Amino acid sequence: MKDMWGLTVRGICEVNGKILLLKVRSKSSHDAGKWEIPGGKVKKCEFFDDALRREYLEETGLEITIESLYNVIQNNYTACKTNEEVKSIQLIMKVTSAGDEVAISPEHDEYGWFTGEEVNELIENELLTKAAKNAFRK
Repeated sequence: MKDMWGLTVRGICEVNGKILLLKVRSKSSHDAGKWEIPGGKVKKCEFFDDALRREYLEETGLEITIESLYNVIQNNYTACKTNEEVKSIQLIMKVTSAGDEVAISPEHDEYGWFTGEEVNELIENELLTKAAKNAFRK
């Protein structure tokens, strides 16, 4: 059996010194109730920057501009639908948005704008997803 590899993109958006995080819905089979960085999987034949803009709009209602690469991590997971093991490379980008009015998707229960200190507290209290925790550790 060959290894399955996936590509995920996430964007760290900071407005007025606070970072946007989304809380994974409580009924999710993965990371329920934990906070994550907005973003998602890149579809076949999709450019990763288009995927990040698409995912951000879907999850937050925000239109973003991609500024720079922040970090690259590997976050392996089990696919929900097929139960297959996937090795995932995650590109963590710094993004900006003209506004801060968030409209979350049904994938999430809530959103919040957090200071760097508050993000560190979430990490210490194991309230971030593994991928988000690793993304903030450079």
